[in-house]
Amino acid sequence: MSKIQSILAFNKEFVANKEYEPFVADKFPQKKLAIVTCMDTRLIELLPRAMNLRNGDAKIIKNAGAIVSHPFGSVMRSVLVAIYELGAEEVIVVGHLGCGMASLNADRMINSIKERGISDDVLDTLEHSGIKLKDWLRGFDSEREGVIETVGIIKNHPLLPASVPVHGMVIDSKTGELELVVNGTVEA
Repeated sequence: MSKIQSILAFNKEFVANKEYEPFVADKFPQKKLAIVTCMDTRLIELLPRAMNLRNGDAKIIKNAGAIVSHPFGSVMRSVLVAIYELGAEEVIVVGHLGCGMASLNADRMINSIKERGISDDVLDTLEHSGIKLKDWLRGFDSEREGVIETVGIIKNHPLLPASVPVHGMVIDSKTGELELVVNGTVEA
């Protein structure tokens, strides 16, 4: 049985047995939080448990390294939708210790891209079109630095209301311990 067939077979039983019922929630985040975090597999269950979040409590936006790499890209758009359309009142950026983006090597990744069959012609076309792969595939020097940089991009976004706090945290991907790196609480 393929992976997709296995998933679909499990899902059929999941729905038939109404195992979804404990997860029923509406689209509005009950704790009025938008969280930008990493896609790391260790955080799937650990992050919500460590932050006392249940299904429906927060909008969780995941990508590699919890990075907002472009102020008008899809991650920032998701943050703004969470605020303006879904009622989020605070943003928390949560990076994690041992993040692969801290050791991402653009040259190594470009070599892997080539080894998987992407031609030099395609890479050259991208370069000549203004896409600098080495910059686009860059990570950060430390997890804390990555969080601080992303908090700054979000907080300084021209469409973000000044009243919205933007916090930054780093989670230990083994223990779930949270470290507050940026306290974004707005003082009145």
